[in-house]
Amino acid sequence: MQKRYPQPTRCPVCSGTLSVRTLECTECGTSLTGHFTACRFCQLEPEHLQFLEVFLRHRGMLSGVERELGISYPTARNKLDALLLALGIMPATIQQENGRISAQQQEILDMLEQGLITAEEAARKLRNLR
Repeated sequence: MQKRYPQPTRCPVCSGTLSVRTLECTECGTSLTGHFTACRFCQLEPEHLQFLEVFLRHRGMLSGVERELGISYPTARNKLDALLLALGIMPATIQQENGRISAQQQEILDMLEQGLITAEEAARKLRNLR
């Protein structure tokens, strides 16, 4: 049996993105050639993959991740945010996670932040949501 190596994610010459062009069956040797989408998780940097494994082992509990990796809660949370961004997932804000801000409230706050409405208009709109 041939030794297996982890799939490289970057070109060793120019650091460009590598694409999957050939798949081969280990049983019968059948080959498929084309342009295939690579697994998002397979393209993670080793540090992100290690964090993901620890995070899953602790069923998403950052306190367990803290203990196993010997890091603080804020560091664990920052590593989780970095992992999410590496996967192309935008981390939710703490307020949204806790359900303190509804989608309508967030929309009003976004409009205020963008300067589309004044603070007074935002306050009125937020009061009217109650």
